[in-house]
Amino acid sequence: MSWRIPFNRPDLTGRELVYIQEALAEGQLSGDGPFGKRCERILEDALGVERALLTTSGTHALELAALLLELEPGDEVIVPAFTFVTSASAFALRGAKIVFADVRPDTLNVDERLLPDLVTGRTRAIVPVHYAGVACELDALTELAAKRDLALVEDNAHGLFASYRGRPLGSFGALAAQSFHETKNFTCGEGGALLVNDPGLVQRAEILREKGTDRKQFIEGRVDKYTWVDLGSSYVLSDLQAAFLAAQLESRDAVQGARERLWNAYAAGLGDWAARRGAQLPFVPPDREQSYHMFFVLLPTGEERDALAAHLRERGILSVFHFLPLTLSRMGERFGGRAGQCPVAEDVSERLLRLPFFTSMSVSDQGDVIEAIEAF
Repeated sequence: MSWRIPFNRPDLTGRELVYIQEALAEGQLSGDGPFGKRCERILEDALGVERALLTTSGTHALELAALLLELEPGDEVIVPAFTFVTSASAFALRGAKIVFADVRPDTLNVDERLLPDLVTGRTRAIVPVHYAGVACELDALTELAAKRDLALVEDNAHGLFASYRGRPLGSFGALAAQSFHETKNFTCGEGGALLVNDPGLVQRAEILREKGTDRKQFIEGRVDKYTWVDLGSSYVLSDLQAAFLAAQLESRDAVQGARERLWNAYAAGLGDWAARRGAQLPFVPPDREQSYHMFFVLLPTGEERDALAAHLRERGILSVFHFLPLTLSRMGERFGGRAGQCPVAEDVSERLLRLPFFTSMSVSDQGDVIEAIEAF
């Protein structure tokens, strides 16, 4: 179905097609080419991370993180119940037991106050998700991780170029994962990156990402031939996709500026409506800068959320719900998930509606969305 105002539309920033032509002319379309290296330098410089490695998806970045942690069956990994499935499945694939944590009712991030009681002698990692690009309570999380000798793995799929108390997200955990899926602020269709902040993990991360071989050391002249040295997989992003992504990342100031204006316009335009309706708009604590990844409304009830979505559909406007609590999924039940275990996640999942939000969204179209909501 064609929507008058879609929920999402991937945007060109100007040089994507030029860079793709350059990549074709260069003749290297496989990974770790000139554009891939350019993207990794941008991420390393902007985020202050030890190493950025492009991957074929955010999911694969998380799977690579799980491999680096050398998880064993029975090891436990704490994950918020309100997140995308791969925040959990990447670690479950390595045999880990997933332990679900509820989220805060304000930011919808993992509730750090609950975590100390979830840590056991088998806990190996905590995977905070910066929901909607608003940082989790990272002081508390990093303190707990250090105190209990746990790995902190940031799922930063929503939060590229956001910050917590002036420090970029993705630079706090030993590892962090980024996504460049078409729904993200910056995209190459499908893609991701593993951010490595622990220098001791860099060389092995490069090996695991290259199918478990020391091919990168061979290319750099550090060994005279390369061979199989570890268990890994093929996680390297092609340079054709990296060419597209490089154009996006190089336009990050313009992209983020446009999205900030859209976010602020929704917040200003819907503030009075939300107050009258008893609805909740996104909350951003004053000590953090968000990424302007999405805008949502939390209706008082699930019935009202569904009615508003139907009301917008009748006007050719597509709005969507978001995550279903992992505790209520079939796979989540295998890890002990049950109804009532994470009540905040269950509550917000039923009431949350994401509004159309993309970089090239016009003032007129956004005005139509706001007007339609006001008329609900």
